[in-house]
Amino acid sequence: MRHVRPLVAVCALALATAAQAQIGAGYLATQMDVAVKNFDIADKNHDGLLTKEEAAKGPVPFIRAHFDEIDKAKRGTVSKQDVIDYIRAMQNPASRKPAPAAAGSTP
Repeated sequence: MRHVRPLVAVCALALATAAQAQIGAGYLATQMDVAVKNFDIADKNHDGLLTKEEAAKGPVPFIRAHFDEIDKAKRGTVSKQDVIDYIRAMQNPASRKPAPAAAGSTP
């Protein structure tokens, strides 16, 4: 019986961690669905791109909050594909490129 309690605690922790990971992935999937659905509403000139101004005025809070990160090319506009690519990169942190090393630093 002494060994059962620690085992139960470890199992509970593992389940909680797995549930948390799924909640995070589910949240991002929901954000992608909402952002893509509302993208066309926010795109007032119907050119398939959102400017920062259109994002600020439209029903796309996720795009508005992450606009500069989504706009990797610094064009001042984002496409639906840019949004999808950004969210997918958030879902798969291993695919992100590491930050460049500071000049003069040694490994």
